[in-house]
Parts: sequence; structure tokens; C-alpha cells
Amino acid sequence: MRFSILPLAIGLLPFASAAPLEKRALSQSDIDTLQLALYLENLEFSLYTGGFNNFDDAAYRAQGFPPGFRDNVGVIAQQEGVHIRTISTVLSNNGVKPVPKCEYTFNYTDPISFVALANMITTVGIGAYIGGATNLTDNAELLLTAGSIVTNEARHDTFLRDGLKASPFPTPFDTALTSVWAYNLAQMFVVPGSCPQDLPIIKLPKLNNTTPMKPTDIQTPKDGGSTISFSWDPSTFFVQQNDGTQLYIALLNQVTMISFVPIAKTPARSGSITVPNGVAGVAFAALTTFGSGVDLNGLTAFGTLAGPSEVVLG
Repeated sequence: MRFSILPLAIGLLPFASAAPLEKRALSQSDIDTLQLALYLENLEFSLYTGGFNNFDDAAYRAQGFPPGFRDNVGVIAQQEGVHIRTISTVLSNNGVKPVPKCEYTFNYTDPISFVALANMITTVGIGAYIGGATNLTDNAELLLTAGSIVTNEARHDTFLRDGLKASPFPTPFDTALTSVWAYNLAQMFVVPGSCPQDLPIIKLPKLNNTTPMKPTDIQTPKDGGSTISFSWDPSTFFVQQNDGTQLYIALLNQVTMISFVPIAKTPARSGSITVPNGVAGVAFAALTTFGSGVDLNGLTAFGTLAGPSEVVLG
């Protein structure tokens, strides 16, 4: 069954957004949080629209997905459209121009690689909503709306993981992201120079997950104890490091729990780690000189040499 995604999304909007959209003053923190949420929702809407339009039901079923899976991908795209209109209306009603969509590049070739990529991107959105909640504590209506969106996003991710025959709920807690980390994770899928409006968020040096995987750039499940490899470009670091400096991978997983793992360098631009037991679901990795004693806010403000990079685990 084919259907038009955007008109249905618009049609659903009044039911989703009437109550929380009363005009009220937004703080700068509210605006920054909503603009990042919209930036990520635009990314997700484009992703899911493509996943619905580019493959028919037969293609999904040929790769082991159950009947109706593609239709539910379309429903997710509709709901992302509702999120976009809801956030845009909040901003517009308060005199703020909503951040427009960019152009995106998604490296999937078939339904399986699409669903794996959607798991990655949706997890970033969930993390951004969790981390951004602390910025909305002075605005009960916005906090309530954001909370209702993030639970919906989590249902999307459960559906995706179940479709991949992975655990639908691999950890008892999801992982929070700072705005800087969420924005930088999104850059992997944004065509450089394509955004009509960039957000006022710093772009960090890249940390590349180079673990052999198939298809390219789609993270395959890795259990604790697996080896994960990374590469980086020291010339892009904001603070230059001596070749002999011990570097670590900080693995963020479950709320704001961080595991610091020494990285075995091969020469100075790449290295690998063994994933600690207990790190599961999706983790976010950053290259740092800190081996302990710094939290997520510290890593964001001054502790990240390169990253973050997303690592999908079992």
C-alpha cells in the first residue's frame, strides 16, 4: 500500500499539538533546545521517507521483515512530520524562525541497511531529547511535550531493533547526549554546506569508527569484549598532543555512565579498544586524554579531542 506521507502528517497535527502550543515567552535555552530537536527531526523525516519510498513491501519481505513492516516505516515518517510541525509552530508562535532542513546523504542500499542506519540515527534523537530535558525545566508545557515525543521515538527504535532481530530493549537506561555531541553526530549525514542555517554549536574534529563492517558505514552489532577500531587526524585537534601522550576512548552508555578505555595506537592516527562488559545497546565514543575524573559535561566543554562516534552494540 502506498500513501502520501506529508498530508497525513499535517492532518494529524491538531491532535498532537493543540494543547501545548499556547503562546508564551521562550527562554534562550528553550529556543536552542527546540532548534536542535527540529534539526534532528528534519534529518529523521528525510531518512524514514526514503526508507518508505525507496523499497516496496516485497523488498522488505525478501530480507526477512514481516508483512506490514514497510507500512510502519511510513507511519514513523508521518509521526516525524508531526514532530516537525509541532516544534516549528512553537518557535513561530514565539517569533523565532524554525531552522530549515538541510540536504542529507544516507548510505543504505537495501531494507536491512536502512533499518540499521535508522536505529543509529533514532538513537541520537532519543539521546538529544533526554539530554535537552534539563534545559526545559522552567517550561512545564515544553517539558511535557518533549517527554511525549521521546517516548514515541523510543517506540520507533524498539520496532527497528526488533526488525533486526536484536534485543528491543538492550539496556535498562537510554543514553543522554549534550547538544554539542548530538549535533556533531548528525553531521555524518548532512551534506557539507547544504544547510540554509547552521546552528550556533561548535563542530568537533571527527573520530571515525573503522571497524570492518558490511555494508560500509552501517554499524553491525558488537558484544562486550569485541574489538573496535578508530582513526582520527591529529592536525584537526583544538589542542595539539605529543606523540607519546596516552589517549583513551571515553564510551558513554546508559544515562551518562562513562567507561574510559586506553587505546592502543598504531602509529599516531588510529587505534583500537576492547569494549568493556556491561556496555550495551548503543554507545558514543570520544577520543580524550582523560582516563577518569571527567563527566559528560566536562568531555563536551574541554575533554574531547575527536568525536563523538556512534558504536552499535549487542
